[in-house]
Amino acid sequence: MLATDVRREFAPHHEVVAFPRAELDVTDREACRARIAVVRPDVVINAAGMTNVDACESSREEAFRVNAEGPGNLAAAAAEAGAFVAHYSTDYVFDGSKSGPYVEEDPPNPQGVYARSKLLGEVRVRESACEHLILRISWVFGNNGRNFIRTILDAAREQPVLRVVDDQRGSPSYTVDLAAATRRLVEAGCRGTYHVTNSGSCTWYELAARAVEWARLARVRVIAVSTREFPRPAPRPANSVLDNARLRREGLPLLRPWREAAREYVESLRAEP
Repeated sequence: MLATDVRREFAPHHEVVAFPRAELDVTDREACRARIAVVRPDVVINAAGMTNVDACESSREEAFRVNAEGPGNLAAAAAEAGAFVAHYSTDYVFDGSKSGPYVEEDPPNPQGVYARSKLLGEVRVRESACEHLILRISWVFGNNGRNFIRTILDAAREQPVLRVVDDQRGSPSYTVDLAAATRRLVEAGCRGTYHVTNSGSCTWYELAARAVEWARLARVRVIAVSTREFPRPAPRPANSVLDNARLRREGLPLLRPWREAAREYVESLRAEP
């Protein structure tokens, strides 16, 4: 979902070589070395990840291979080739106990398999000898894959009532905007860890209610429920709002409000056949 828009964003400005999983499995260390040695890129962008949070709980080994060892393999290969690495991490590295938004310097405390594997991916990239940029993103949606908004709207076309959690808060992020921000940061020579999300925050219930409204599905009722009423295999942080603090400190552009981005996305779905 994200990689498609990253490729589209970079292609008009740079030579881009994009490998699907069938052509490059990031969990294969030697394959990473071989591919990067042949291509000899200036920048390696890792948009691979196992992002099904609940599936990670029952597939722990695979989650750590993809989300932790994979980034480490790419970073090690990039270091050998003298390349720079941009890697995507997640808001779930935090436990959700903070009352306000998380800044880059807050100590992580991941709770589930997905969260722990993603944090270890950050560590592997930092431990490598390559220059790197780690982008923590959250609640991602976009045109090229499954995501919460698409799932909600699909359900809304089949069910008159939807029950959605209202005690988890985060920052929805549109892949189109994340891709543009990635290019800005890479081209600006930024290094280290940045929080990059669309501006503002909401709960899953608020996001679902607005999506149903923008899709003009007036007959559908969206009901707020608690996490306790909607148990899932993996723990979710009650608060995973990311403060884009470094972007502001360094005078870099902030992403537009999540409502504007999400509405644009919903309207693009309405235009689909």
